[in-house]
Amino acid sequence: MNLPPKVTERAFDRLAEIGAGNEGKALRVAVEGGGCSGFQYEIKLDDPATEDLVIEGQGQRVVVDPVSLPFLAGAVIDFSDELIGARFVIDNPNASSSCGCGTSFSI
Repeated sequence: MNLPPKVTERAFDRLAEIGAGNEGKALRVAVEGGGCSGFQYEIKLDDPATEDLVIEGQGQRVVVDPVSLPFLAGAVIDFSDELIGARFVIDNPNASSSCGCGTSFSI
């Protein structure tokens, strides 16, 4: 059994700041084919679906669909606030390489 992804407190804090849970929304983290390295992340606010894995914390939810889940096993979903911008980031041990944009990776 693969370990589900972890979500940091910073990520949950940011979801609380933007009021995602108050609107019934969750942060959806999905993996799709494409991008400059073969796979890319899609991160958006969305409604949870019945088949999603739901990770809850601080009254907020992060959801991952069953197809994306194997690609995100053991990954850490975090929020980064740097000079170049604030964004949700994924530290994925399954990615053998990633590109400079940080949203694309290969396995």
